Amino acid sequence: MATRARPWRLGPAGSAGAEKLATGGAASAEGPGRPGPLQDETLGVASVPSRWRDAQGFRGETKSCQTASVATADAASQAWKRADAEVQTEAPGPGVLPAPRHDSARLAAFLRRVEATVVRELNRNWRSHAFDGFSVKWTEPQRTVTCLHTLGYPPAQGQGLHVTSVSWNTTGSVVACAYGRLDDGDWSTLKSFVCAWNLDRRGLSPRQPSAVVEVPSAVMCLAFHPTQPSHVAGGLYSGEVLVWDLSRPEDPLLWCTGLTDDTHTDPVYQVVWLPEPRHSHHFRVLSVATDGKVLLWQGVGAGQLQLTEGFALVVQQLPRNTKLKKPPRGETEVGTTAVAFSSFDPSLFVLGTEGGFPLKCSLAAEEAALTRMPSSVLLRAPAQFTFSPHGGPVYSVSCSPFHRNLFLSAGTDGHVHLYSMLQAQALTSLRLSPKYLFAVRWSPVRPLVFAAASGEGAWGTLKRPQRPLPKVPLTPCISLPEGDVQLFDLQKSSQKPTVSIKQTQDGSPVYCLEFNRQQTQLLAAGDAQGTVKVWQLSSEFTEQGPRETEDLEQLAEEVAT
Repeated sequence: MATRARPWRLGPAGSAGAEKLATGGAASAEGPGRPGPLQDETLGVASVPSRWRDAQGFRGETKSCQTASVATADAASQAWKRADAEVQTEAPGPGVLPAPRHDSARLAAFLRRVEATVVRELNRNWRSHAFDGFSVKWTEPQRTVTCLHTLGYPPAQGQGLHVTSVSWNTTGSVVACAYGRLDDGDWSTLKSFVCAWNLDRRGLSPRQPSAVVEVPSAVMCLAFHPTQPSHVAGGLYSGEVLVWDLSRPEDPLLWCTGLTDDTHTDPVYQVVWLPEPRHSHHFRVLSVATDGKVLLWQGVGAGQLQLTEGFALVVQQLPRNTKLKKPPRGETEVGTTAVAFSSFDPSLFVLGTEGGFPLKCSLAAEEAALTRMPSSVLLRAPAQFTFSPHGGPVYSVSCSPFHRNLFLSAGTDGHVHLYSMLQAQALTSLRLSPKYLFAVRWSPVRPLVFAAASGEGAWGTLKRPQRPLPKVPLTPCISLPEGDVQLFDLQKSSQKPTVSIKQTQDGSPVYCLEFNRQQTQLLAAGDAQGTVKVWQLSSEFTEQGPRETEDLEQLAEEVAT
């Protein structure tokens, strides 16, 4: 059997043998039946015995070139090429500095020697006011306020309903709105809606709320439960108060007051959840209406809201610390339009009134109210102090979350008043616009920032189905063409808004707004077009500035002294 030369590539050690194969210099091979020994190829490499030939009965030696060649030459060259050992382990040449070596003992001695001096200078810098007002901005601040969502419910908008109230739930991910009317006309029998959108849900549809509740009367106000994300309370034009569970789309109604002698006889303009005095995890619903009553409701079995406490405001029992206009003949009740509770005293609250004057009130009041209004509980007189009035009805009040004595009020005269609980006169009066102001809210994170909602309005915005409102003369002014959301930063200016956001372009007013306490960069505002817009605030409205709390305290002290 003849052997055939294989085309292997060899290293330098096998090159001579390869040439010999190519020129036919290999010994002739003899098959099994032929005499004579079989000669192996000679490649100039050490030979080894051939086991195959032994098995076939041959004698001789086989010389392997491939194994020896790969093992000796190629392995050495591959190792040298892969690891640049020569470069990495070379001694540093001229101009290359060796790694520094620290003298730990000398360094420790130096630090001990200068410690007292460094600490003294640091303490001196800590007490210095040289850098007051300076803050490091690690991120690029946003200079704009952007609209993230424009939400609406077409069936409600098709009926010409307004967004009368907005509220964020306790997680900050769901915003709800109430649909009703805040202008002239009899809307008591018009079907209305409560709608909610989950902004964190994938595939959010701005025109398709995640929850819709049909209500037989216009909804004037809303408030989410402080701890239950799906529970929301509402006040109706009919005077009823209801609580819904938005997680039960088939049967959302939890409790309602019904139409009884205890129910409000006028539209309910605000509802607030209050913790029970002895059980902070249990909550009641407080409602205010233009019938002069402030009522506290407790949910009981069978879906009923039961009256547990009540207050009535009558002209004869108002504190006489400030001069007020005489009410029309026959008027005894003081219509209330808004309420705000102190963040520091759970029994202290401020009421806005149709007469334009805010009232400081207390849940701990014990004096009986001089009223003939029917009630299953004793109605008490809560008013303790009267503040100087606006030029028209007060639509909104808001207590500062950063100072126990400060609160804001806004009304039809286009002014925002900043009051101290300690004196009747306002600390300052800001003329925001010639239009009505329908809502005002303190920022939950910036002590000197607040927002206000404005727009054109017609008299009779606050409706009294049983008796007309007395007309209060307003200051003549030039109308502006759009509804605005105005953001104020008192640290920058006490006379003009820092940012004015155009929510509507056709003169439709913005009726309500609320800051998101969980996602503090979000602000929701509802308008007369039936639209809720969610605005993302720039960083200058969400990051507290240096000495801001101190400036607020100084403002309150300057007025109080």
